[in-house]
Amino acid sequence: MSNPTILMAGGGTGGHVFPLLSVARALKEILPGLELVFVGTDRGIESSVVPKAGFPLELMHTLPFRGGGLSGASKGLASVAKSLPRTRELLKKYAPRAVFSVGGYAAVPISLGARLSGAPLALMEPNVTPGLANRLVGPVAKRVYTAFDETGKHFAKSAVLRTGLAIRGGFEPRPYTWNAGGQPLRVLVLGGSQGARSLNLAVAPGLSQVKFPVDIVHQVGKGNLTVMRQRYAELRRPGASVIEFIEDMPAAIAAADLIISRAGAGAIAEICAVGRPSVLVPLAGSGSHQLHNAQGAERAGAAVCLPSPRASADGIALLVAELAQDPARLARMAESARAWGTPQAASRVAHDLLALAGLRESSGAENGAGNPSIALEAPVALGGKDA
Repeated sequence: MSNPTILMAGGGTGGHVFPLLSVARALKEILPGLELVFVGTDRGIESSVVPKAGFPLELMHTLPFRGGGLSGASKGLASVAKSLPRTRELLKKYAPRAVFSVGGYAAVPISLGARLSGAPLALMEPNVTPGLANRLVGPVAKRVYTAFDETGKHFAKSAVLRTGLAIRGGFEPRPYTWNAGGQPLRVLVLGGSQGARSLNLAVAPGLSQVKFPVDIVHQVGKGNLTVMRQRYAELRRPGASVIEFIEDMPAAIAAADLIISRAGAGAIAEICAVGRPSVLVPLAGSGSHQLHNAQGAERAGAAVCLPSPRASADGIALLVAELAQDPARLARMAESARAWGTPQAASRVAHDLLALAGLRESSGAENGAGNPSIALEAPVALGGKDA
């Protein structure tokens, strides 16, 4: 008999794929012989990232729901209907014990099909406002893992479990020690790949206006390195460390006293897992989900939301100077971030997902504590490859 299988559905962006990979690794740590098969498309980042991580990837030929107005949404939904034969093929081939989805258009057919086949469906919703894919399949989900308390109102109360967003390893709480006693404020700017340019262009002159001593580490994103180094030189901030991509993000966040970032769910989860205060500048035109994320973190006391209309150079300079003059406020924000952060989310999700799949006892599933026993109907090889 083959080992039990769980399908990991979703893709398109790193925001969908990386949480899937984090949960997959946690599942393999608990149950090395478990078979994990990803389901995505050849259009998304999963086509390269998932095979490199050592997991098999099955492709679905579905189209995005967004980006083309009503016509684009109609084509996306039509592609879901056309992919039903492929869905049935995959469900028959793998007979999954469960399907886990973090959303994205690639996840919709297999999520709906899994529920109809009797396999329990579990969703992870990273944002305050659910994405379209998760809204479509939410009514048939047996479990919905959320990062924000506010998200629960969009799903059946009995299905919701706030675990936090599954993130990469290495993001652990670190003490916050800045007290402004002659120390410069170490500011980390995370200009991500999406929307980096507008954030970069506002932050650089904004921080250059701040009279308080500031040390700057600025991740500017691919293709922006030369122009941003020149910009800081023009602003007479030659000491700013301008980096295209930060390899050791946990260390960079831990070394910062204040972080300026977009408000993607993954960035917020990583910042809060370490416990650092942040200024969150939502990406304009992102369907408002980043704005809602930033406002949610602000309500938790972990961040200040600075909407795009106010995120000019002057607005950034004013806010950073205000925070630099109030170290007690920054310390409170750091503590709130640490309290709200969920660095063990991937493990909690993995334990609960195995219980839903009938591969472990349900006792303790809600808190992911301890080392629960595993109940297998199929043999699981010990010491299997941990991808």
